[in-house]
Amino acid sequence: MSAGGIILVALAIAIGLAGIIVPVLPGGILVIGAIGVWAFVENSAVSWATFGVAAAVFVAAEVIKYTWPVKRMRQAQVRTSVLVAGALLGIVGFFVIPVIGLLIGFVAGVFAAELAIRRDPTRAWASTVHALKGVALSVGVEFTGALLATVAWVVGVFLT
Repeated sequence: MSAGGIILVALAIAIGLAGIIVPVLPGGILVIGAIGVWAFVENSAVSWATFGVAAAVFVAAEVIKYTWPVKRMRQAQVRTSVLVAGALLGIVGFFVIPVIGLLIGFVAGVFAAELAIRRDPTRAWASTVHALKGVALSVGVEFTGALLATVAWVVGVFLT
């Protein structure tokens, strides 16, 4: 692959990493997709092995991303219905206030749903904090997986 092609792949990976932190794009998918395009164009044993390692790391991170935070939120007794309410209000908030509305809507949705169920503002806020920690953990795990996949790609680029 030419230097320009590698730069384009690196740019796609950088946009994907940013998309994980600012949830506008499907960041992890963009990262692994860019590495897959690189492997397809390179079409060598090293490039496909690199893609395999990156994909394995990505899949492992995705599994952890969905299991670890859920376990922690269940221990904190945060209900799934509360998280769904937060997600729905977060989506509405994203369109009302671009980018930061997602976070504001999520917090408001979780707090309102928890307050409606428990009728205790202190407990509702504690559940909201646990939900935010779970989301931050989920984002952190996905970002770590995408970074490790990126490291595997950089190693693969130097080996090809």
